[in-house]
Amino acid sequence: MSENDTWAAPGAENPPPPRLEKPRYGEYAPPPPPAEQPAAAPAYGQYPPPPSPPQPQYGQYAPPPPPQYGQYAPPPPLPPQYGQNPPPQYGQPAFDPYGPPPTGTPAWAQQGYAQPAPTGWAPPPKPGLIPLRPLGFGTLLAAPFQVVRRNPKATFGSGLIVQLLVVVATVVFVGAAAVWAGARAASAAGSDLDAIEAGNVAIILVSVLVPLALSLFASALLQAVLVLEVARATLGEKRRLGELWKAAFRHILPLTGWFALIALAVVIVLGIVVGLIVIATVTGPAGIAVAVIGIVLVALATTAAGVWLGTKLALVPSAIVLERLGVAAAMRRSWSLTRGHFWRTFGVIALVSLILNFASQLLSTPFSFLISIVAALIDPNNSGTGIVAIIVLYFIFIAFTIIISALASVVQAATVAVVYLDLRMRTEGLDIELTRFVESRQDGDESWPDPYLPRRAG
Repeated sequence: MSENDTWAAPGAENPPPPRLEKPRYGEYAPPPPPAEQPAAAPAYGQYPPPPSPPQPQYGQYAPPPPPQYGQYAPPPPLPPQYGQNPPPQYGQPAFDPYGPPPTGTPAWAQQGYAQPAPTGWAPPPKPGLIPLRPLGFGTLLAAPFQVVRRNPKATFGSGLIVQLLVVVATVVFVGAAAVWAGARAASAAGSDLDAIEAGNVAIILVSVLVPLALSLFASALLQAVLVLEVARATLGEKRRLGELWKAAFRHILPLTGWFALIALAVVIVLGIVVGLIVIATVTGPAGIAVAVIGIVLVALATTAAGVWLGTKLALVPSAIVLERLGVAAAMRRSWSLTRGHFWRTFGVIALVSLILNFASQLLSTPFSFLISIVAALIDPNNSGTGIVAIIVLYFIFIAFTIIISALASVVQAATVAVVYLDLRMRTEGLDIELTRFVESRQDGDESWPDPYLPRRAG
């Protein structure tokens, strides 16, 4: 036994620890090992610090630290849908760090976040026929043609029905009157021939009044149908032909009165011209010169007045239908809306009319030449052998003319309605009312009033 060994009893399992010797003079004495101190309890009102998360090993994915107070915390991931990969577990990467993410995976899914929730803002409602703002010149020209393309059954169908009614009425009444007048003239005696011819002229003139009245009624109906279609199409609606006609008949009386005033003005002008011609024939050569000068001056004055009054009062049908006004109130309304916008209104209406007239002549002229050429080829000697073929060609030409006239009347009526909406947007802010109406309807609120009615004061 050495000096440093301690004595132990025989058979003892745990020998006592070795005895520490005091260091000699000049030697280094190691400090005693520190004793384990229990963790100090947190003071009153303090929150104990959270345990530190385990540190990842080399090559493992380290999750981002938790957000501090006041910082943005990402939303928790949503459960995977059918056919999608499950979200990554804690400590695992969202995808293979050494390979590309799956095809079609959005950025928020690659990072393990949930799909962001939609905000409260919603885009403005998509307009129907025209944008809900003051229109440019190009839009004003294109919108009337889009009316036919957007709802051809209700628009072109209405124009075709109206033209057919006018043509059939004209053929029936004027044709019947012409046949009757011819029969009377053939059976008349020589002494009564002058009186019978005068009566025949009166019969034909009276027979023309019926198609004229019907054409006024049909024009008023077509104008009301197109105004309603443009107004509802602007709000994104698409009405059927029966619905438009039913709504148009509610305004047929004031519209017919307005078109009757136009016809009366035309008759007065024609009466003045006819009166000048009669005066010229009675007074002799000197009166003829005066009458010719008077007719030229009347024609120029009538044209200038017609263009000015026609532009200022062009919006009367739209005001009658959409604002439910009478004829006089609608005339004042149209006059006030076009104040300051005369040339813009005149330019749009005139340009559309020129386009339609040019297109009509371009399409109708080949048919006219074709009829004459076919008639010359079938019956060069005018023997009457090809009369059936010529009649068939004439019926085809009349049908084509009716189609072109129906299309032109529809586009012209739609042009006036589009100009009316544009002027109200520019002068009264109608686009704001239309936008509010469409938004409230999308939200399910059906209590919003008709946006086309005039707003009450206050």
